[in-house]
Formats: sequence, structure tokens, C-alpha cells
Amino acid sequence: MKYKLVIDKKAEEEIIAIVHEPSSLTQQIENLVCSYSGADSIMGHREDEMRKLAFKEVECITIVDRKVIAIDTAGNQYRIQDRLRDLEEVLPSYFIRINKSSLANEHRIARFDAAFSGGVDAVFRCRYREYVSRRCFAEIRRRYEGK
Repeated sequence: MKYKLVIDKKAEEEIIAIVHEPSSLTQQIENLVCSYSGADSIMGHREDEMRKLAFKEVECITIVDRKVIAIDTAGNQYRIQDRLRDLEEVLPSYFIRINKSSLANEHRIARFDAAFSGGVDAVFRCRYREYVSRRCFAEIRRRYEGK
């Protein structure tokens, strides 16, 4: 397999892959290319502070009191101006939906805990917990079993 990268600021960006047959690698490349929006951060607001949050430092994006909130790796909460469904289109593919009102950075999930009620919680590295719906958990399981 050969790899070639040409950086030309004047040319239109395009990615061409020539392969003998589709594989899991070609599917991953396609998913990465299709999910890339050019952005790598979002703006978060907290009290009098406005901060650029890199996607890799966001653990979870959820709705609290009808406001979109991003939780960073230190557990700090930042209000986000964008709607959750708009963010879903911009965020990288490693952000997964875990319930109707939450998106999670799957790289920052420490574990899944079973709750007494029969549900499942996602526990993040910053110790924040968020409920995982049964429908989303089934999709997450299929995703992990497919790897």
C-alpha cells in the first residue's frame, strides 16, 4: 500500500483512495472524511469566561435546564450556543449519542455501570455520570462488537 499527501493551499481539497476492494479500513477512512467539518473546537461560556474547547477535551455534551452544556475533562461545565442536533453534525465520529439529550466522547468514557433500576450509566474519566438509554446502549454494544 502506498500513501501520498500533497499540501497545496491553492487547490481544492479532495481525498481519493484507490483500493482493490472495500474493507473495514476503507469504511473507517470514509467515515472520518465524511464526518470532518474542518472545525476542531467549540466555544463555551461560563460565568464571565468564554473559552475555546477542543473536541478532545470535551467529555460529554448534554442538556441541563433546557441549556446545552459541555463538560470538559476537569468536570467544568460550559454553556454552548449551538443546538445539540447542530453539534451532532459538526462533532467527530467518536462522539456518540447516549440518550435523547446527550452526546458522549467515547474516548473519555471510563466505564458503563449498571443501575439498580436496570438502566446503564456512562461514567466519564472526570467522574461525571450520564444515563444511557436502552436503545442507544444497544447501538453502542453493536458498535463495540463490530470492532
